[in-house]
Amino acid sequence: MTQDPHTIYKLIVLYMLSRVTFPLTRAQITDFILGKEYTNYMTLQTVFAQLSDSNMIEEKTVRNRTQLFITEEGSDTLHFFENRISPEIKKDVDNHLREKSMSLKNEASISADYFKSTDGEYKAHLVAREKKQPLVDITLSVPTEEIAASICEKWERKNQDIYQYLVEQLF
Repeated sequence: MTQDPHTIYKLIVLYMLSRVTFPLTRAQITDFILGKEYTNYMTLQTVFAQLSDSNMIEEKTVRNRTQLFITEEGSDTLHFFENRISPEIKKDVDNHLREKSMSLKNEASISADYFKSTDGEYKAHLVAREKKQPLVDITLSVPTEEIAASICEKWERKNQDIYQYLVEQLF
């Protein structure tokens, strides 16, 4: 990593991922780094690819979101090179994560995806997690792709209300 001109950007991504107990999405990290004008979009996409190729981060894509997880190798690398991140950048990251913690966590904790099953129906798979443990994990069978997509969109907006309703009705 020391010879790469993108080292600092890689370290910032690893630092961000190491400071949270939930996955961050590419979009969340991109918004922060571009918002601070540390680098440009194309460079950051190269950084994500290099981190993934070198097994320092793991990526999981569901629908239009790519969640990032730091790996053990990424944690070890960060441990050895963290001193290359300036205190000002660390402070920016820590402040951002503290201020946005709830919205970042909620966004990462909710997932919705759909697929066509072997019986021709569509399955909408809806999950709400807390600390990586599923609170709700629902799969609904529906006749059309449009309905499945609509269910997924509504789950992302209304998951808290639906969870609360289920708890009230079942407990």
